[in-house]
Amino acid sequence: MFPSLHESLRAVLAERLGWCELREVQEQAYMAIHEGSDVLVIAPTAGGKSEAALIPVLDDILKSGTKGVACLYLSPLKALINDQEERITAFCRPTGLSLAKWHGDVPKGDRGWNADEAPQFLLITPESLEVLLHEKGPAAALANLRYVIVDELHVFVESERGVHLRILLDRLDRIARVPAQRIGLSATVGNPDEVLAWLSGGHHTRRLVTVPAPVTAKKFRFVIEPDPARRIDTLAALVAGKKALVFVNSRSAAETIVQEAAGRIKNLHIHHSSVAPAKKKEAEEAFHGGEGACICCTSTLELGIDIGDLDIVVQVGPPDSVSSFLQRMGRSGRRGQAAFVACLLSDPGELLTSCAVIECAMEKRVEALVPPEKPCNVLVQQIFLHVLYASRLGRSTIARDLRMFSPFTRFSVEDVDRILGHLVSAGYLVADGEMLMLGREAERVFGRSNYRELYSVILGGGEYRAVTPDGEVVGSLDARFANLPDPGDFSLGGATWSVVKCDEGHDLVVIVPGETGKRSTSRVFWKAGGEVSLSPVICGAVQRIVARGGTVLPLDAGMTEALCEALRTWPSGIGGQGIFVREERGNSGREVVIYSFNGSRFNRVLARLTKGMLGQVQVRYDDERVRIIRVGKTGAAERVAGAIREIPHLTPDEIAGYLPLPSPESWKFGGALPRPAFRNMVLADYYHIGVFMQIIAQEPVTVMPDAEPGSVSTDPKV
Repeated sequence: MFPSLHESLRAVLAERLGWCELREVQEQAYMAIHEGSDVLVIAPTAGGKSEAALIPVLDDILKSGTKGVACLYLSPLKALINDQEERITAFCRPTGLSLAKWHGDVPKGDRGWNADEAPQFLLITPESLEVLLHEKGPAAALANLRYVIVDELHVFVESERGVHLRILLDRLDRIARVPAQRIGLSATVGNPDEVLAWLSGGHHTRRLVTVPAPVTAKKFRFVIEPDPARRIDTLAALVAGKKALVFVNSRSAAETIVQEAAGRIKNLHIHHSSVAPAKKKEAEEAFHGGEGACICCTSTLELGIDIGDLDIVVQVGPPDSVSSFLQRMGRSGRRGQAAFVACLLSDPGELLTSCAVIECAMEKRVEALVPPEKPCNVLVQQIFLHVLYASRLGRSTIARDLRMFSPFTRFSVEDVDRILGHLVSAGYLVADGEMLMLGREAERVFGRSNYRELYSVILGGGEYRAVTPDGEVVGSLDARFANLPDPGDFSLGGATWSVVKCDEGHDLVVIVPGETGKRSTSRVFWKAGGEVSLSPVICGAVQRIVARGGTVLPLDAGMTEALCEALRTWPSGIGGQGIFVREERGNSGREVVIYSFNGSRFNRVLARLTKGMLGQVQVRYDDERVRIIRVGKTGAAERVAGAIREIPHLTPDEIAGYLPLPSPESWKFGGALPRPAFRNMVLADYYHIGVFMQIIAQEPVTVMPDAEPGSVSTDPKV
């Protein structure tokens, strides 16, 4: 395979990487792409996924001499594009291929090109591609498009950005003379064939290229420390003199740890989505030096940003998914070294969950990705864009055009027409006979800066840019936090700041350094923050460990006793699968506990349906159980179990009646939807009622003996 590559590409590989042959994943990907297939490449972190896509694509472009944009590289993050630009340029420049990037941080004058100077390789985000497709000059350069590479594909699949991405891919097929091959690069997922089918446009055969991680030694260390101050001492000892990534599950937690560890951990940095790009870049570059360095980060460093080799990964508390754990663990153990992951935990319950995560990884149980079923929010976005740029289209034409996009094929003509009718009656659209135009309400809500809000499905307005009086961007703050009457001193980017001015009109907050030497007095928060919510895959593993009374992991004596302590908090008699119901005495008196082990998303629906069916009861839920209070005294557990068994027989209207609707403002275009369409979207893609009903219909329900007198169970989260 290597000798058949274009000579200039062979030279780059030999001189830059010292290669004289390709890895297995690259050989397989080359053959699949060369034969014209849509391809999904799944390989472990640092497994050569990027090169597996780049080598066959660049080889073909060099041999064919394609003019115009021959390959689009789509990424979920601007930072990832910036990171990959250097890597891809190292391939393109010596071989004479041109490259450009296009995203919101690229100066406007650098976006675009003259008619005969289009780059052959273009790096871009989906939102910027939406902009590009509405500019005639740049869009025309896509006529010879041959390939679309989607990096970190798993990030897109379950989100509305993924729906938007698939629409963009469909539109590219209409522009290009021949539908481009689609190449996805992904972390390990539980349903790779379904994800490949989701990516593929149906114009080419499909090939899955997956190379399992090589069997290598992995070293785990568990530390339980309930006291927060001593936990920081333990962390400092773990990372001393090492290159370390410390993963936490929220931005607030990252800020707290960096504040508490300041001065105790040398070369300490922070990295999360609300830190300014320059600050994140500074953290990444710290790892390229010869000294020890530590970055406290969220999932932003799970993705493919290159930070070099690590000595240790520290996981503070359990991760929320097996997929995240595999990504994080994969950051360590490169260049033939054993991966070293230290789990810094606050109690034995977190040890139980961490053991469940690692057991899932050993058994290759990874979360399946399920795309949105009824993406009405994105449909409204596309209606507005269609009307804005096509000018005076008829209702029937709009419905026909939009239903040709793959995410909207499940919508009937009547579904789309009802939404169009509502948009007219609500003033978002104006009808002139059969023709439609944007109305005053659309202009009021989305018309600022030439309707730029329409290019993205990401809900804006929730965060303010935080800048100094000199104009330096420090990061971003949640609008609710920024608008508190007195936020006090707070941490952002690991430093202490105070708010001096909040400009709601420009989504801007001016901040100045806090009092010298003083730590933050307010815990900064963001909308997406909060406690970790575990995936059903992890919760199922917790159930199996509880059922068997131990883990298969070789724990030392101290951790074995801690795990036994955690297991003693669960009632005996819980099996390895199914739902178990038991009466217990809780803090509020007698109550019924449903042990479901399906995650809080499932339990939220279960709690609300049982509450609706049982009447005047109170419910609480967490990842593993639902607690029902004031359900009565005689036969309470049997009544609850009977209600659970009745759920599969509920009508759709009964289910909808029991589940409250969240605020439409939680979706960017939710306020423009008619109530029936909004309800259907919420049931399908917020409550995930289809998946819930499949599980509840299959799970056996067992009533357990009552709790021993005097036993008190632990309260779950409300």
